[in-house]
Amino acid sequence: MPESDLNIPRIWVEFTDPANEGQRFRCDLTWLTSSWTCIFGSGCKGIYADRPDDGCCTLGAHFTDKEDLERVRAVADGLGEDEWQYRPDQAGLKDDGQLKKSAWTEKEDGVRKTKVVDGACIFLNRPGFPAGAGCALHQHAVLTGHPPHTVKPDVCWQLPIRRSYRTVTLPDDSSYLETTITEYDRRGWGAGGHDLDWYCSGNSEAHIGREPVFRSCKDELVELMGEEAYAALVVRCEAHLTAVKGAQAVRSRRMLPLLVHPATMAAGGPGKAAARKAAARRAAAARRAAARKAAAKKAAAKKAATKKAAAKKAAKEKAAKEKAAAKQAAANQAAKEKAAAKRAAAKRAARKSAPAKPEPKKPTSTDPGPASPPPKKRTPKQEPKPEKQS
Repeated sequence: MPESDLNIPRIWVEFTDPANEGQRFRCDLTWLTSSWTCIFGSGCKGIYADRPDDGCCTLGAHFTDKEDLERVRAVADGLGEDEWQYRPDQAGLKDDGQLKKSAWTEKEDGVRKTKVVDGACIFLNRPGFPAGAGCALHQHAVLTGHPPHTVKPDVCWQLPIRRSYRTVTLPDDSSYLETTITEYDRRGWGAGGHDLDWYCSGNSEAHIGREPVFRSCKDELVELMGEEAYAALVVRCEAHLTAVKGAQAVRSRRMLPLLVHPATMAAGGPGKAAARKAAARRAAAARRAAARKAAAKKAAAKKAATKKAAAKKAAKEKAAKEKAAAKQAAANQAAKEKAAAKRAAAKRAARKSAPAKPEPKKPTSTDPGPASPPPKKRTPKQEPKPEKQS
């Protein structure tokens, strides 16, 4: 899809910084309420056609100041080889183990920047690296639970939001600092920005975010503006979105190009983004319901399997007990029979080894034999007396 023109009509809002009366913010509502989102790894074509996997990391990142450099160095020192594909080897380390500046940075036109290795920024992990393709610093921040903008070079986390300053002098010779928050379009890259083969901020392919920029880039905007100024910006962005919603009525649609970023319009307009968001919510709800159903089915199957396994185990244990009991009974019976046989054998052996009884002697003629018992003494039998008659 073609990119939107660089000179599109924009809606701006100005307000004094609640935390500093000497500063006023000038914010691009057209950009901040657009549906842009980073699509690295999800359709990003890269700024150069021959290096689509680099995204906007081909040229390396220029540091804004020493503080920016030192903040990134502190994080880089802690990256392991499993996180950082192009981490310098031992030759790139100082005696204390910290990275040498020359091992990961270089100068371009006198400005310090991250070194370019194998055609892209030294921090860019390439496709196929175990930790995944993308910025090693960004991946480390996500892994450790830190906001990515706290570990990356300023220019990397600000893109494609551009902050610039100018001093405004009023007719009464008073002045104030004006801070502009707008889109970092091709012109922000300098003259070479027009030679980029593809760029996302004005391309409808990247205007598919579920939330407008002022919400999806909250952390970055708070860092750029401060908490109080961001809160003031949100009020104005919400009011602008309300105006956009009103302009979507049939008779007012001709006003939309004045209120909505052309790339967001080309992607279907803010209404389509809301529809996508609602569809995503429905899809997420359906996935959760399916997950719950699958989990319940899995739990039921697991419970049934556990019950079946328990029944099988109980049957196996019962069979084992019965088998053991039968085996023990057989062993006891065999022992009894063996003991009985042993007793019988012992009894036979005892009878066999006992001496024979001598037979009684027969009497001979000279042997008077045993003496006869003396005859019993007889007593006269008394007759009963006759009864006396009266």
